[in-house]
Amino acid sequence: MAFRVGYLSHVPHPSFLETAAQHPELEVVRIPLDQPEAGVMEALRGVDAYYCMASRDELPKPFHVTAAFLAQLPGLLMVGSTGAGYDPIDPKACTEAGVLLVNQAGGNAEGVAEHAVGMMLALLKRMPEAGAAMRAGRAKDRNALMGRELRHRTVGLVGIGNVGTRVAEIVRLAFSCPVLACDPYLDAATIEARGARKVEMPELLAESDVVSLHLPLSPESRSLLNGESFARMRKGAIFVTTARGNIHDEPALHEALRNGHLAGAGLDVWELEPPNPDHPLLHMNNVIVTQHTAGVTHESRANITRIAALAFADAAKGKLPPRIINPAVVPRFAERYAAKLGRAIA
Repeated sequence: MAFRVGYLSHVPHPSFLETAAQHPELEVVRIPLDQPEAGVMEALRGVDAYYCMASRDELPKPFHVTAAFLAQLPGLLMVGSTGAGYDPIDPKACTEAGVLLVNQAGGNAEGVAEHAVGMMLALLKRMPEAGAAMRAGRAKDRNALMGRELRHRTVGLVGIGNVGTRVAEIVRLAFSCPVLACDPYLDAATIEARGARKVEMPELLAESDVVSLHLPLSPESRSLLNGESFARMRKGAIFVTTARGNIHDEPALHEALRNGHLAGAGLDVWELEPPNPDHPLLHMNNVIVTQHTAGVTHESRANITRIAALAFADAAKGKLPPRIINPAVVPRFAERYAAKLGRAIA
């Protein structure tokens, strides 16, 4: 019996379908979105696994993985996100339903890390401001926009997983930057092995010339960076985030930039994606804005979709895949898997 994987409308990169095609134990099912919601749900009831979009604003809310959604799919065994993030997916609801959840952590780390470091460099060299001045015919005194170098500046990373570790490596080796990291899930020795010194958040904010976010959105991280946090940062510091919207307070960041406490910001993620055109942060010359594209490279997309297809192939072969988000569910998932498919998974 084939292991059926359903996805809605499209996959992020052809690599998913190409990789899946190399595994005859997989059957991939495209479910069009140009039909009533009931039709989509009926199609999902016929699959064993759901390949779910990772960005909350790209996926219609009825198809976010919630307790109510899972209650309509009693035969669903597994959910895999299309990226490292899984904002539209409730891990607790998956665990309670006996559904295995996996992500593709690390698959786009290079693309996201390069994006973050690129923003740091552009902001320190004041490239957005210089570009705006030239386009407005105000570029007469080149010394008016004197920049700074990244070399030897202290970089503070909030979160040091796959992306944060690569950022630490780049800035440490290429620019001789001291790196601080705040990550409550890792001990000092692990953080040191990843190229940084473990500190608590107050020290990181006070001592860093650049603060860069590399952590998932969770109940603990929501609104973690607020007005008080920005006030604690060094005057003239740079703020960069390629993590998730809602981790930083957008109005508070705008105020810290407006009053001159922070020198600039690089923002790839937003509370609403894309943000409204009249969003005040879009109209500041010392802010670089991108629309959640840090990991949108040909290489990253090919990698994360290949990893996802291999995770589903592992499950189809009776092998637990890597990158399980809710490991506590494994015993119940294994029971449900055996009951539905008539074979064991381990």
